Formats: sequence, structure tokens, C-alpha cells
Amino acid sequence: MLRFETAGESHGQCLVATLTGMPAGVPISVQSINHELWRRQQGYGRGGRMKIETDTVNIVSGVRHSQTIGAPIAMIIDNRDWKNWTETLPVEDFEGSSAKTKPVTRPRPGHADLAGAIKYDFAEARYILERASARETTARVAIGAVAKQLLRPFGIEVLSHVIQCGPETLGRPASWDELSALSRQEEVLLGCVDPEAEQRFKAIVDHAYRTGDTVGGVFEVVAHGLPIGLGSHSTWDSRLDGQLAQAIVSMQAVKGVEIGFAAEGSANYGSKVQDTIHYDKQERYFTRGANRAGGLEGGMTNGQDLLVRGMLKPISTLRRPLESVDLPTREPAKAAYERSDVCVLPAAGVIGEAMVAIILARAFLEKFGGDSLGETRRNYDGYLEQVRNY
Repeated sequence: MLRFETAGESHGQCLVATLTGMPAGVPISVQSINHELWRRQQGYGRGGRMKIETDTVNIVSGVRHSQTIGAPIAMIIDNRDWKNWTETLPVEDFEGSSAKTKPVTRPRPGHADLAGAIKYDFAEARYILERASARETTARVAIGAVAKQLLRPFGIEVLSHVIQCGPETLGRPASWDELSALSRQEEVLLGCVDPEAEQRFKAIVDHAYRTGDTVGGVFEVVAHGLPIGLGSHSTWDSRLDGQLAQAIVSMQAVKGVEIGFAAEGSANYGSKVQDTIHYDKQERYFTRGANRAGGLEGGMTNGQDLLVRGMLKPISTLRRPLESVDLPTREPAKAAYERSDVCVLPAAGVIGEAMVAIILARAFLEKFGGDSLGETRRNYDGYLEQVRNY
């Protein structure tokens, strides 16, 4: 079982990521991981934190001579902002430390602040927001970058793009070539494949910035080159669509998931929704008339591109704060403001890629196993031969 965990607070010393279950012999490029971390920090509408941090990974176990060794992988990403918080968030208490705290007593609507403070019986929400912050996803992206490097030798790639910002939409499908070109751009605006739509998105972000507001939208993750049969129909928790939905909704500020064209399908008739099945006798493989199912049927991949969309609400920290309550006095107050972003859609897409890659890598290893990449390759090749001879 491929398993991962993350640790660390937004303004703590570092973020920690651990990954267990990777076979030995998977080529690992630190440069590739750092590139994914760079992509996560890009995008129009980001806040001041991105000017402080330059995220790079330090792999401290599980990788030697640029290959996995079958042992748990541990990675550390330093927080440069820690130097400004060493006395605010010390590990051990010290005399006079109470005067250096930065309590958050006015919880932000839509954030974990209030529910977390009540749940963990804290008088204020500082410790809650430190862990609830999307800064944690930096560690997820590092893990996802490793997962991508497991999938890549088998021809599987995972990319993303933004298809909606506020009320503005892309309004058309994107080709794989467009997604590939987008992922290679050295400057990231709003992560849209269409320049005209991206300018419309930018105008929405500009309006939010001018009015002290924030804006959400929809990102789409596409996985290309998947074999038929990852996941299973046999039990509820082995269905891949359920695992992907949990992975995407676990991202901060994501409130909904769509696989394929679910919303469109729910408003239509069955004859207009299902992907017709065809067979190429010369090439000996099954084809589909469309991909409205988004590459998943019955909880299993069907050989089409996987399409997963995350619906991102506007983030909760507004420069024009909403109504809240002061926790010590219980009196009405404006919500707290912490340095924050206006729009995080391109970053959310990169985080979504990481989560999808992790789930697919886990399903891939459950299907094909192997303590080494060579063993996994033999199992995979044998399965492809079975599929060809079906």
C-alpha cells in the first residue's frame, strides 16, 4: 500500500513529507520535484508569502544515487518565513513567551478557525490556522512529484489547467498538446490554455483585488496514458472515483468534485450521456465515441483520459473582512486578516495534479505490485499482453 503523511505548520520551521510503499529502482529527479514546487507558487493573484518562500526539497531518506531503494522516503521543505516566527511559535515555552504570541481571536468565516478552536479547546485559533493553512500542500506536491516519477516510465502523465474563474469560463475542451505546452511555460498567469479566456479571468481577479475580495473557480486535472482496469467495482472503498473525489475534496478550499461531465450528464438523457463502444479489428482494441465518463466506469479506468475537476471556493481571508465574533468578549467584530492571496486557481491545479498522481500511483501498485520497478514492469507488460489478447 502506497501511503503518505505530511507534517508542519504554515509558519513553522519546515514542512515534512513521508511516503512509504514505493518499489526500489524508480528514477528520482530532485530537479523535477523542485519544478513542481515552483509551479505551485506561481499564478496571478498570489500574496506576499510567495515572495518570501522559494520552495526546494531536501530528501533525507529512501532515495540514493537518484533511485528509490524500497525504504520509506522522507522529505523536508524549509520555511524561510520561520525566522520571523521563532519566538511566536517556539517548541519549548520560555519566560516572557506569552508577550510574543500572535493570537487569532476573530475567526474567519469559511475557515477552520472557529470549529477547530472549539474542537481542540483552544482559547484562540492560532494553532488551528497554522495547520489548516494551504501551506501544507507544499508537502503534498513534493509527494505527488515522486508519484509522477513512478507513473512516467509507464507512459502515464498528469497535468492540469483552469477552466473557470469566478463567472468566466473557458467554454471549450483543451487538447493534451495544449496542456503539455501550458505546463512548460516559464511564466504562469492563470493557468488557462486559451489566452483570450485567460485575460477574462485576469479581469475577474483584478476586480476582486480592487474590492478587497477573493475569487474561486474550477480547475481540471487530466491523466493521460492510463491502462484499462485501475481500481475496482467490487467494494465501495476500492472504487477509484471515490478515492479521487476524497483526494480532491481534501484540498483546502475545494468544496466539490466532478468526474467527467457529471453536471451536464445529470441534466440529460441516457442516450446522450453514455460513451458508445466500438472495436478496431485491425488494431485489435476497443474505442469510444466520446469521453463524457471522464475515463472512469464502475470505479475503474477504461483507457480514456481521466478528467477530474475541483470546484474551489474563494479563499476565506479577505482584506475587507466579514462579520465575526471576538472570542474573549463574544462581541461582534470584523474577522482577522492574515497575509493571503486573492486567487489560487493555478496553484490548486498543481496540487490537484499531485493528489491525482498519488491516487493513481497507489492504484497502479495495487494492480501490478512489485518490490522493484523491474518486477512492476514485468507484471505490467504481462497484463498489457492479456489486454491485447482479450
